[in-house]
Amino acid sequence: MRIPLFAANWKMHKTVQEAVGYVRELGALVRTLDRVEVVVAPPFTSLAAAAEAARNTDVEVASQDVYFEPQGAFTGEVSAGMVKDAGAHYAIVGHSERRRLFGETDEWVNRKARAAIGVGLGAIVCVGETLEEREAGQTLAVLDRQLGAALVGLTSADVAALVVAYEPVWAIGTGRNATAAEAGEAHRHIRERLTAACGAEAALKCRLLYGGSVKPDNIAELAALPDVDGALVGGASLAAQTFFEIITHARR
Repeated sequence: MRIPLFAANWKMHKTVQEAVGYVRELGALVRTLDRVEVVVAPPFTSLAAAAEAARNTDVEVASQDVYFEPQGAFTGEVSAGMVKDAGAHYAIVGHSERRRLFGETDEWVNRKARAAIGVGLGAIVCVGETLEEREAGQTLAVLDRQLGAALVGLTSADVAALVVAYEPVWAIGTGRNATAAEAGEAHRHIRERLTAACGAEAALKCRLLYGGSVKPDNIAELAALPDVDGALVGGASLAAQTFFEIITHARR
């Protein structure tokens, strides 16, 4: 049985003080929940403080990105080892904003995932199509390409521990989310591709998240889908109470 995972991606929001206050509030809210994993992804500047605030709570911390080299002359980058040392349990890689705004390639996403896994972090790998790709009927082909590249060099054990977030780019920050039918098709396809690549056992253990304008009033239908194991939440996660409502509504 896969334990549901809900991750709050704050993007470029919250100071250190704000991050600490949020984590303490969320920690108090989720302490009565069971069989759910709750993760927050603050900006790098707040990572260590958020991790310290999350100590002895049921909240875990993720980084929003990592670089794939362990060290070196890479001004502005942060390695997977540094992220883990700051207290993170997970690293998000391949978010559509990283791909679209900063030119990250499928190869880079794979290298970042392997770097995260290599130091003992859980990797949350994001995949998803743009509006143009969906309208051209290319959704499943895009998922095949992105997922196939992400899995290069990973073992079946790596894939079993992997988290894959399907985030239709056209739904991120737009207020428009995929319908249950659209999300169900994408998640089912991802599970099938994982099975073909790594075997049924690993594929059944890998958790698949939905991301894209997730809110308390639309999560229940999405979470009820058999291949949806939680959510990667953006703007609606910036308030701890709203993020908590998303988690609880998903579990109804």
